[in-house]
Amino acid sequence: MAIFNRSTLMKAHALLAAFILPVAIMFFVTGALYTWGIKGNYVTNTYEINLQQPIQAELAELVSLATKELDKKNIEPPSGQAKIKKIGTAFKLEWTGSKIDIIIEPTSQPLIATLKIKNTSWHRQFVQLHKAKGGEPFKVYAAVFAIALLLLLITGFIMAWQTPKLRKLTLASTSLGIVVFVVMVMSS
Repeated sequence: MAIFNRSTLMKAHALLAAFILPVAIMFFVTGALYTWGIKGNYVTNTYEINLQQPIQAELAELVSLATKELDKKNIEPPSGQAKIKKIGTAFKLEWTGSKIDIIIEPTSQPLIATLKIKNTSWHRQFVQLHKAKGGEPFKVYAAVFAIALLLLLITGFIMAWQTPKLRKLTLASTSLGIVVFVVMVMSS
């Protein structure tokens, strides 16, 4: 097949690798550091919200309240998804994004709630993107990256397999990779 000739594979492999290198570095660095608990920081500001009636654990109502409060402060809402987190009988709204996280929760006073606005550090912003807390464009970009990375691995495998001197080593390396993967999954 002409598409799988060595020259075409090498060009595609090299150009694809060069294109995805920046996002690959971001995913590799944030993933490696996250594994060791290095997640970046936030700068948090806490505000009181005066209410007309006590808040309830209703997602739409809390998102509306959060949006209204953020609008007052001229702050864009987070790029990720909002959710209600319940702990026993308590609850809070958590809405995360790549640049900002917010939390709204009731206080002991029924007509007062707290709003926490957590602004991400530059490192935490990359971690949030890694965790799919960014907007739709970055999520599409991350999916393209995943596909490109898979294509890199496939083209690398095909090029190694096409080289007679590397065929046995490629088979051994692939087999060892499968065994190590299974062992690591089973031991975790």
